[in-house]
Amino acid sequence: MAAMSDELDSLAFALDKYRDRLLIAQVDQLVTDSARRNEKRPAWLKIAVPDDMVKNVRGSQKSRDLVLLVQIPREVLERSESRIVLPGEVRS
Repeated sequence: MAAMSDELDSLAFALDKYRDRLLIAQVDQLVTDSARRNEKRPAWLKIAVPDDMVKNVRGSQKSRDLVLLVQIPREVLERSESRIVLPGEVRS
């Protein structure tokens, strides 16, 4: 498995250069079943995705796409709607 920085770099590159080729779906719209963690098992989500994605995730590592689960914190979503620029949000 690639290091997290490699995955973040790949995501940033794809968002910058190939935004039109990304498949993005809200996980909550795909959930068919779920369970919270308890002492006998971890928490889990069952999601419905296209068959091509299932084949891609289960195929050989060299020929499959990178599929990520990305969480954007609520605070970041709220900041994205603000016109006020805070220190640290400015890129040089």
